[in-house]
Amino acid sequence: MIDRAHIGRTWPGWEVEVEPGRLRLFAKAIGETRPEYTSVAAARAAGYRSILAPVTFAYCLGADDPAGLRYLEEVGIPISRLLHGEEKIVNYEPICAGDRVRVTRRIKDIYSKKNGALDFVVWELAVDDATGGRPLARTETVLVVRNG
Repeated sequence: MIDRAHIGRTWPGWEVEVEPGRLRLFAKAIGETRPEYTSVAAARAAGYRSILAPVTFAYCLGADDPAGLRYLEEVGIPISRLLHGEEKIVNYEPICAGDRVRVTRRIKDIYSKKNGALDFVVWELAVDDATGGRPLARTETVLVVRNG
């Protein structure tokens, strides 16, 4: 069982510069064909600073954590027993190519089901503007841990 004392725990943040090539590749991977997701000129014509990040992009920024998957180890989650349960994304402001963002991770909740056979860990990823601190997006990921 995952110790509920981890609720509220926050990990050190990291900064990421959003690269245009990454956004183009992400748009292609999800089948997004609107030009504001691939062309600077089209994005600017639509009123954005540069190439627009698709709404689900904020979730991917969690993979840029320089500590890798250490946060799972620190909570006692073996990757071999891990399932992705749910994802919620709230975007407050557009994320565009060239933006520098600050990302932080915290545990929002931990609960069990099936008489402790499954633990659910709710992670929040905060994506903020690195220069002004304005919130850009929040993701909420529910990871399911199968207990042995």
